[in-house]
Amino acid sequence: MSPDDIRELFAVFGRVSVRRMFGGAGIYAEDTIFALVHEGIIYLKADEQNAPAFDREALGPFTYVTRDGKRGVTSYRRMPDRLYDDPDDLARWARDALAAARRRAARQKSSPRKKTGNRTARARGGA
Repeated sequence: MSPDDIRELFAVFGRVSVRRMFGGAGIYAEDTIFALVHEGIIYLKADEQNAPAFDREALGPFTYVTRDGKRGVTSYRRMPDRLYDDPDDLARWARDALAAARRRAARQKSSPRKKTGNRTARARGGA
């Protein structure tokens, strides 16, 4: 699936950009990543609010293979195949995925970062 194909697929949703990453691509709206493409399959961002829709359709998480075995990323779930032919429903799912991505970003911004490594030791008067 080419970047042009992806942009056309999401046209009803709105303008998206496609950036290569990790052997696949990220799909962005307004500089927020809300979907991944890997081996021609699109995975949408999921969280506790939109995950039930994925669960109802038995759509699994994004998985990939490493030297140590198969890994899964539960925050991205496979997009329903029917959405490739239903631009209006795709736009709704994409809006929900973008909202999930924004909620995640807001949580990360508001939670305090834990200090690790040498910075913490120096802050405590150590090494």
